[in-house]
Amino acid sequence: MSIPMQISLDELLSMLMARVDGLALNQENMRSRFNILGRVFYRKGLIDEEDIFESITEEHRIMKDLGLIDEMPGEDILKAMSDSILQWIKGDVETIRKSMEEYEKKMQELASKQAQKPKIDVASPAVLEQLNRMSGQQKKGGGKIIL
Repeated sequence: MSIPMQISLDELLSMLMARVDGLALNQENMRSRFNILGRVFYRKGLIDEEDIFESITEEHRIMKDLGLIDEMPGEDILKAMSDSILQWIKGDVETIRKSMEEYEKKMQELASKQAQKPKIDVASPAVLEQLNRMSGQQKKGGGKIIL
């Protein structure tokens, strides 16, 4: 009979983090390869803006037919995706930087709007029971709104 192997939480977390790091590195490697091949094909004239747009449209049609997405994105969204990919392939650093700054501003605006929204906190049953005892009520069940 084999003895069960014991592993500490630290060892488990270390193994998981190493795996996540490996996956992230692999994803970066694949992204770099895609960008390099895309640039080669674009410079050789093997792909153009229309090819990219048609491929994005086809990809979304396939995903819709498979039921992975509910509806096709609008043409303006498909065009924006195509432009974004083309910026990377062309290596248009200035446009990429500008779009990243715009995206960051939008995310900051959304975060500030979220912070301004009122929050609803839900107390656990134990806390509600404690409040009932403090107020002298022994009634169980029901709800209590605390403002």
